[in-house]
Amino acid sequence: MSQRKRLAILAGGGPAPGINAVIGAATIRANLEGMEVVGLRDGFKWIMQGDIDHVMPLTTEQVSRIHFRGGSFLGISRANPTRDPEHLEQTVISLLRLNVSMLVTIGGDDTAFSAMKLEEKAAGRIKVVHVPKTIDNDLELPSHTDTFGYQTARHVGVQTVKNIMVDANTTSRWYFIIAMGRKTGHLALGIGKGAGATLTLVPEEFPEGTGSFRDIVDTLVGAIIKRLSYGREDGVAIIAEGVVLGLSAEELGQVEEAERDEHGHLRIAEVSIGEVLKAAVQRRLAEFDIKTTIVAKNVGYELRCADPIPYDMELCRDLGYCAAKYLLDGGNSVIISMEGSVFRPIPFATMIDPETGRTRIRSVELDSHRYAIARRYMIRLRRDDFEDPHELARFAATCRMTLDEFRDQFSRLVANEPPPLHFNVGDYGRASRPPTAMEAPTEQPVQKVQAKEET
Repeated sequence: MSQRKRLAILAGGGPAPGINAVIGAATIRANLEGMEVVGLRDGFKWIMQGDIDHVMPLTTEQVSRIHFRGGSFLGISRANPTRDPEHLEQTVISLLRLNVSMLVTIGGDDTAFSAMKLEEKAAGRIKVVHVPKTIDNDLELPSHTDTFGYQTARHVGVQTVKNIMVDANTTSRWYFIIAMGRKTGHLALGIGKGAGATLTLVPEEFPEGTGSFRDIVDTLVGAIIKRLSYGREDGVAIIAEGVVLGLSAEELGQVEEAERDEHGHLRIAEVSIGEVLKAAVQRRLAEFDIKTTIVAKNVGYELRCADPIPYDMELCRDLGYCAAKYLLDGGNSVIISMEGSVFRPIPFATMIDPETGRTRIRSVELDSHRYAIARRYMIRLRRDDFEDPHELARFAATCRMTLDEFRDQFSRLVANEPPPLHFNVGDYGRASRPPTAMEAPTEQPVQKVQAKEET
């Protein structure tokens, strides 16, 4: 075996468009500087067991065109070396046996945590940098920089939902589209806004432990009733899969039996959240003698291995270049990021939440302008609906109820609705930054615009 030091690359977690662009760019940069590069198959899966046979040399000729393709040239896995101290020790030993002195890891928050712990365990013997990847877009990167893969997943998701919206309108049915997003709703919101879906539900609306299953169901029921009152029997709701994490096992039935991955996370795909919500919504509508056809569809796996769009190809090639170059220049123990057009290394330690000991998560900001605008275009029950007796009478009549009965059933849904969005133009000329939606003045009345067209 050659005694020359090597740079190794691995990908962990779930797939995301752009992984191959990172692998290719990092390999080419290292090769050009005379560094031998090896790819570790299937993330940490083999090396944490002391198996160094699942390794492949990476050359410029091999990787020069892989950036066009989705998936991972090196495979991927959720194997977690931090759960067992022996596995972490074996990971370090395996890398040393391979003469690896530099490691590029590609993955989400769990892989980032593993990379940090590996670097600590190596104690200077192996330099480690991490390239953040997740279509969930939930890593706390500077200036809300998107994680790679998100833009491609959103793009493909919007194209899919666009076709489903036509089908919904043609067949007079509702679709509940389940999008990936275990902890946050960035992807669901991006798809919903881009496609102009009827409404979007994100986990941040329904915090874990609040027993909010009824609120989730009635939010969907309220949207269907409101839509029917305008003469429309169709609609498309985008629902982030993470809403399931706030529900009890009794509400979801099969959660306790569902599998969990190497990091202890529930395999949400096993829960069939779309079917659970479909059944619950139809039971609730039956109380009002309303029948509607609902189709539950999961669009998660269709997005993860899509060929990257040019945005992600360019971003990932930049990230791969910077990862290799930073290591070759003596760098260590950072997350590789681009802030605008500038390379920005983020020290591992600053990405850790001191309360959880895990990587910081970036949630959808419910008080942001971005979310406030999204809410204004959704068809769902709103606070001003309950202040307008004519609108309320329309909804109550649709489900054969009195106004008071309708209020009793559904008014709680608007208790936590974000405040109306107002722009005081004068303030923008003086402020050093635009105010948030929560900070914007609320004294001036806003003309009500009811969205009745296809959204």
